[in-house]
Amino acid sequence: MAKIQNKKARFNYTIEETFEAGLELKGWEVKSIREGRAQITEAHIYSRNGELFLLNGRVVPLSTASTHEKAEPTRTRKLLMHKSEIMKLIGRSERAGYALLPLEIYFSKHGKVKMTVGLGKGKKLYEKRDEIGEREWRRTQERLLKHKAR
Repeated sequence: MAKIQNKKARFNYTIEETFEAGLELKGWEVKSIREGRAQITEAHIYSRNGELFLLNGRVVPLSTASTHEKAEPTRTRKLLMHKSEIMKLIGRSERAGYALLPLEIYFSKHGKVKMTVGLGKGKKLYEKRDEIGEREWRRTQERLLKHKAR
């Protein structure tokens, strides 16, 4: 099963809390996601009338998709969550300046398509550079330890 991730979100934002949400999809979209033909790097989540929607999430239709239905790869999709969770997310994103971010799409144990929604704050440029430096230092340490072990 394919797991579609948004690696840009974790680099550009500090994720403080994550939530699981269902997605309202059509049949051809589920098949495409199962094949790994989806992309959420440019996607974002917004609220309207007390509901959450995924905007700019791209699901590329398969060549064997249904012929009676016109496929829209970047249509707006509704997120399915409990009302109390939605209100909590909307409140925190509007008042505290958090952003709602799609982190990954995956299949649950019961065959349902789920999305991990992150509540995060944007990182400053120096924070991103520090993170890159730490990652490179860890790689260098691993190389050194590997050579010493030989």
